[in-house]
Amino acid sequence: MAVAAIKKKSKGGNAGKKKTKYVYFFGGSKSEGNTKMKNLLGGKGSNLAEMSNLGIPVPAGFTITTEACIKFYDKNKKYPQGMMEQVEKSLRKLETVMGKRLGDNSDPLLVSVRSGSRVSMPGMMDTVLNLGLNDISVKSLAKKSGNERFAYDAYRRFCQMFGDVVLGMEHAGFEQILHSKKQQRKIKLDTELNTEDLKEIVEAYKKLIMKKKRFSFPQDPMKQLKMAINAVFSSWDNERAIKYRNLNSIPHDWGTAVNIQAMVFGNLDEDSGTGVAFTRDPGTGEKKFYGEYLMNAQGEDVVAGTRTPLPINKLKDSMPRIYLELVSIYKRLEKHYRDMQDLEFTIQDKKLYILQTRTGKRTAQAAIKIAIDMAGEGLISTEEAILRVKPQQLDQLLHPMIDPKAKLSIIAKGLPASPGAAVGKVVFTAEKAESMAEKGEKVILVRIETSPEDIGGMAAAQGILTAFGGMTSHAAVVGRGMGKCCVVGCSEITVSIKDKNFTVKGEKIKEGDIITLNGNTGDVILGEVGLIKPEVTGSFKILMSWADKVRKLKVRTNADTPHDANVAISFCAEGIGLCRTEHMFFGKDRIPLVRTMILAENTVAREKALSKLLPLQKKDFKGIFKVMKGKPVTIRLLDPPLHEFLPHTDKEKQEMAKMMKVDKKKISDLCQNLHELNPMLGHRGCRLGITYPEIYRMQVKAIIGAACELAKKGHKIIPEIMIPLVGHINELVFTKKHAVEVCESVLKSHKIRMKYLIGTMIEIPRAALTADKIATEAEFFSFGTNDLTQLGFGFSRDDIGKFLPSYIASGILENDPFATIDQDGIGQLIKMGVEKGRSVKPDLKIGICGEHGGDPESVKFCHEIGLDYVSCSPYRVPIARLAAAHAAIMQ
Repeated sequence: MAVAAIKKKSKGGNAGKKKTKYVYFFGGSKSEGNTKMKNLLGGKGSNLAEMSNLGIPVPAGFTITTEACIKFYDKNKKYPQGMMEQVEKSLRKLETVMGKRLGDNSDPLLVSVRSGSRVSMPGMMDTVLNLGLNDISVKSLAKKSGNERFAYDAYRRFCQMFGDVVLGMEHAGFEQILHSKKQQRKIKLDTELNTEDLKEIVEAYKKLIMKKKRFSFPQDPMKQLKMAINAVFSSWDNERAIKYRNLNSIPHDWGTAVNIQAMVFGNLDEDSGTGVAFTRDPGTGEKKFYGEYLMNAQGEDVVAGTRTPLPINKLKDSMPRIYLELVSIYKRLEKHYRDMQDLEFTIQDKKLYILQTRTGKRTAQAAIKIAIDMAGEGLISTEEAILRVKPQQLDQLLHPMIDPKAKLSIIAKGLPASPGAAVGKVVFTAEKAESMAEKGEKVILVRIETSPEDIGGMAAAQGILTAFGGMTSHAAVVGRGMGKCCVVGCSEITVSIKDKNFTVKGEKIKEGDIITLNGNTGDVILGEVGLIKPEVTGSFKILMSWADKVRKLKVRTNADTPHDANVAISFCAEGIGLCRTEHMFFGKDRIPLVRTMILAENTVAREKALSKLLPLQKKDFKGIFKVMKGKPVTIRLLDPPLHEFLPHTDKEKQEMAKMMKVDKKKISDLCQNLHELNPMLGHRGCRLGITYPEIYRMQVKAIIGAACELAKKGHKIIPEIMIPLVGHINELVFTKKHAVEVCESVLKSHKIRMKYLIGTMIEIPRAALTADKIATEAEFFSFGTNDLTQLGFGFSRDDIGKFLPSYIASGILENDPFATIDQDGIGQLIKMGVEKGRSVKPDLKIGICGEHGGDPESVKFCHEIGLDYVSCSPYRVPIARLAAAHAAIMQ
């Protein structure tokens, strides 16, 4: 899909235009790029150029543009004309700046080759370090550095990374060679390998490459470079990168830049090291320097989790001058970029280099605190603070937490990498996590350490547990970005992927066993622990109050019970946009009465059964009205077909017959008579209200009766009666006439006056097309976007799961249309309905009440077409509020 998207974008080329610049140099006295060129140079390339311009110590290098990547795909993975000439020219300039030459036999220049999209995609694309080493230059490096072990350690790493990333070989083959050597030497750490060990490992790696690829490890540095550039461009389209983009709504047609940069070596000696740091705590948002480092190591050692790094504040004791310089740089960068930064640094022989800065990924909790604090510090405006928090991130804050009253059987403790709590069955592979999640099972993915290939399983799992890794490991960074509860570096557990178990303190936890993770404390808990929903407090409330001041869209909730309504009120819902009365019919005390009504053979018998339902419905409505305290409540009259209230199995039919004191055959015949080939298009909604008007009359009587009884006690009630599935004006005329008659009769009997509204759902395409006619009778519209999508696309929302993944993977659909409004099709029906309706009634109140009301992109669309409100499930109310604020600010 990514390839197709890129090809589509690049059509047209540059015929007749001046020579395209594909390579931009950074470092030295002046860089050719800057931070404003992110779309062209990628986030990494533009920031390297910007830091160079600021005078920050950045190893020199150059960036191949995203445009070159786009054309690389357009030309069937061939470079655009002139690109390699520009690469070679920039390479000569780099050699001049560094005073070294690529492939030189006396003092070789080594480079890194890294990806760099315009937004951060940690670990999803490829990197090659130490490029330029071969059998001759490794000896030169050893002589020049005076450290033979360092040189062969660098060569060992390069061979492994080149084989894995560029040649597409299995990582495990190289790891097995390394592991065997450490076992032979009876050592645990890579740093304990001596020079001879490393030489043997290099030779074993080269033999493995020859065996698997049937050609020798390339010795020509320029050939190495071209192959590495190919690999990085190609990694834009690898499976994990595509999955990550799908999960994070990143367009597939952006492409990646390639950054070629002079190497500096954290593994030179014990006075060298490497680390990752954040200018604020990415987990909590606290304003403190946060990070980890390793001495005598390269960058991948920190994030790979193969060694446990030291906290950044320890650097103050071992290298105080370097630490103070690093602090000065991080403060300068945060002030310059006006956002929390994620830094990568290397110390080579007591000299500090910054290899990367980027906007740091953070939890929702941290995002909110950082935004509020930075606004308070005067770094950003209030509106910028609102935009700094993605509406989708709020889902993290609304996830369950461990019940403080629960008894816990804590079996291990790791690092609390991403907050929240998760319960699920233990699985040990990403594939298993995905397959079980597809069946609706909740799982915890347990790994020795995660890798980018695990992205699908991490997304499918409720939580992630790793034995190795620190707070900046792959699992930690990706888990925080996803909002997944994550515990890393749990060294107390021993994981066996092969045997599908992990052991801790003599206890064996097998695949399928249930555990609970506490991402706030790092606790691993045996069994299922009760979870509680979090409350909205502190910085969250401040942010939401700012959002509420700027948004124009009101946000209501979909709620069928007082409990749901209470939850929504706690999240500041401004009313109920959809109360589904059919849900009230399924209670144990209700279903027999409903079935009696269905069995009734005439109007009198039906009304008798309905009269027994009336007080129960009235009690339901009173409960909801009380909670909403004067806020509008839209109650949808009965919508589903009657057969949904009847039994399905023979056993259930027998039980119903016995309860109703009728013959089982009568029940079976009734079920058969009410059966429909396509019930979603059948006898439901207003069609029921027309065929059996007594059903809707009872419901309206209950609604207005409840409102009157509460009004007499001083409650302010705003009932809105919604008639579903109207496709023709005459359907609304008929049902509204009966509803008004009942309303007026009840109000008269209570001797009070009350404002009430009668409107309709626009959920049939014909209703949108004739909205001007329907608006002559309707006092409000509410778009039922679930059914409108179903009927507009001709998709069954119950069956679409069988082919939707293929549609998205093939690029036929960009998103699930039941999750995000299809603006080109269904959106046009909604827009037409709004325009036609308001052409008749300019002040017509209009909202939506499908789950699209909690989807940020859909909320933005609703703002743009001028809706009055959106309505969504209670826990998505804050998401909709923030999304509405974003839409208002960005309009």
